[in-house]
Amino acid sequence: MNTTITNATEGNDTLDYNASGHSDYSHIHFTIAAVVALCLCVFGLVGNVMVFWYLCFKIQRNKYTIYIIHLSTADAFFIIFTGLLLMVSINTFIGQEIYFKGKEPLLLFIEIFYDTMQYVGMYILTTISMERCISVLFPFWYKCNRPHNLSRIICTVVWILASAESLLKNLACTPQAFEAQTTECTTVEVLTFVLPIGICLPLMVISSLTLLIKIQRTIKQQYPPKLYIIITTAVLVFILSVLPFNFLSFVMYFRLVSTDLQTVGLFFATTYCTLLNSTINPYIYFIVGKKWKQKSHNSIQEALQRAFREGEEENDDSKSIRTNNTSSQTNLTVAI
Repeated sequence: MNTTITNATEGNDTLDYNASGHSDYSHIHFTIAAVVALCLCVFGLVGNVMVFWYLCFKIQRNKYTIYIIHLSTADAFFIIFTGLLLMVSINTFIGQEIYFKGKEPLLLFIEIFYDTMQYVGMYILTTISMERCISVLFPFWYKCNRPHNLSRIICTVVWILASAESLLKNLACTPQAFEAQTTECTTVEVLTFVLPIGICLPLMVISSLTLLIKIQRTIKQQYPPKLYIIITTAVLVFILSVLPFNFLSFVMYFRLVSTDLQTVGLFFATTYCTLLNSTINPYIYFIVGKKWKQKSHNSIQEALQRAFREGEEENDDSKSIRTNNTSSQTNLTVAI
């Protein structure tokens, strides 16, 4: 969809914004929006690189940190290619040579990787929420039957599936095919709409509701596992930020909204939403893993270790904390 919108901005060489209902300074407004989005890209890239570094080299891995490593990798590359796309958009608005040599192959290259990273993030979030849901509903079966290398196998399959889907979408549904609404492009658009909206969304919602119920039941008895909170929050942010982007692409294809310059503002809104999803994830891990009541210094490594502990380990830690608090209270009473 990004390539289509970029082409739409190039359809009028004079950038006649008045004809599209925009002011004479709309290109300045869009440029400012793109520059702000680039700053958000830097902020998100730093967070994802930090998470990747600590989980890969500083923290002992478990089945969930493997998923998060791949998710952070996808988010980091998604941010990079979003930044490249924004730079092309800025050149389109205020550049001297908007039709520079090699622009179409560059846009195709960016779009393929842009979509791949978005699909990887979607599939990994769906997988991790489903797996945690199954571990809650069927703990003994899950513990006895889960293959040791399942996380690595699933991540490999996810990258292959996402790459194939992105290649299919961008090679079969070029901007020209998008405008002509060819049979192949229509099939691809329906497929790429059904996968996130018809399959991934229901699975994420059901899994997240299950984890929320689990949190509600355990919160009165013990601290809810931080991993539950991370998964539920990440899925919620994804649903609210990324899925509207998929819906917009689908309705644009069937001409339910225009693809002229009036859509550029909507494009930047969806860009901010998808960027927000990729940017906020690492900071969710830091915030959830941090001990707010503890006055001592909390390092990033310690916060991530607490955030991605297994549920059983965290429960044991919570029990020990409560036991220590109870002992302290007993000793104080005896002393008095």
